[in-house]
Amino acid sequence: MKNIAVAGTGYVGLVTGTCFANLGNKITCIDISEEKIAMLKRGETPIYEPGLSELIQRNVKAGRLHFTTSYDEALADADFVFICVGTPSGVDGEADLRYVRMAAETIAEKMDHPLIVVNKSTVPVGTGDWVADIISRKQPTPIDFAVVSCPEFLKEGSAIADFMAADRVVLGSLNADAAEKVARLHLPLRAPILVTDLRTAEMIKYASNAFLATRISFINEIATICEKLGADVSEVAAGMGYDKRIGPHFLNAGLGYGGSCFPKDVKALEHMALVQGSHPSLLRAVMEINRDARRWAVITLRNLLGGKLEDKRIGLLGLAFKPNTDDLREAPAMEIGHLLQNEGAQVSGYDPVAMVHAGKMNPRLRLAEDPYELAQGVDALLVVTEWDEFKHLDMRRIKEGMAQPILVDGRNIYDPEQMAALGFTYRAVGRGNGANGYNE
Repeated sequence: MKNIAVAGTGYVGLVTGTCFANLGNKITCIDISEEKIAMLKRGETPIYEPGLSELIQRNVKAGRLHFTTSYDEALADADFVFICVGTPSGVDGEADLRYVRMAAETIAEKMDHPLIVVNKSTVPVGTGDWVADIISRKQPTPIDFAVVSCPEFLKEGSAIADFMAADRVVLGSLNADAAEKVARLHLPLRAPILVTDLRTAEMIKYASNAFLATRISFINEIATICEKLGADVSEVAAGMGYDKRIGPHFLNAGLGYGGSCFPKDVKALEHMALVQGSHPSLLRAVMEINRDARRWAVITLRNLLGGKLEDKRIGLLGLAFKPNTDDLREAPAMEIGHLLQNEGAQVSGYDPVAMVHAGKMNPRLRLAEDPYELAQGVDALLVVTEWDEFKHLDMRRIKEGMAQPILVDGRNIYDPEQMAALGFTYRAVGRGNGANGYNE
């Protein structure tokens, strides 16, 4: 058993700390937010992540998981301290490292014995060296330490499984002994472990997310072409996915990527490239196509509703950026909702778990109790998030409640022939736009 301090109780920090506790380690999670720590001590979880609340309670009860606002308390017996704080986008797309700096400075000031500092936050290439320099300069008296980069590869909605059944563990350090000790922490996961230098480890994280975002934008570009030519992008993606060199993942055409990782990481990588004199044309195209995916929804609704959206009632089916999370950061629904409201539309929405956050983010958004209430009297419905429950709705009942049977499927979750048979005016992403006869 190792004693581990985890700085930050967001998605990465809570999942990392809780999963390491579940592996038998003693974990103390630190956060500067007294409100979040108070919630966690009451047994409440500040984020929605399937299975996380139950896992936290189990490990708290077992005495392996603790929460505090005190670095003194967390670092007292720690062998490792993981930095898992947020790195939001700055004004020019660069990663904002203020919270990483605060964590590094506080660790330097409070540590009283040798520590291995593990940076798990997504940070620009070179941050590991920067963190080491901060700690060296801010220590009241010199104490041995090492910095190891250990980027996270967690997907919201499946974060626990992603940690416990990791595809790989990436470690970067200039200190081989420290890297080996962090590797041992991960041995129970039985995942491949890649040990490299600090900067390469940091780059692996950005390159991975940028590549996945590129796949999403690529299939959305193909979807646009499919609409013009009368092809079905769903079948195109399936045909591509059987090729072992390509694979089926992240080839679902829709309203683009969102969340806390892809948007800011692609922006940050573009910014790093520009600062170094490179020309990240592909990254720029990925971001532009992602913006166009949201505009496609607005343009499609406008065209179906007679050329203008003023006073039209539109329902958004799904608000979170993806299923199984309540995260609204860079969520397509929130951007589309604002665009529709700016054109005079009356916008309502429903989501299984993100309603409270959505109401705070957009007070003008009317919130419905369920999908059937959402459909009552609307001129059009837009599917924004592919929650499983939406795939099993009584679509006949949905249609009967609508003022106009216009259904825009931004995630291609419905069968075009079935929707046409029910009498919907149905549009989907890249499925021929009427050329195959299904959408008219």
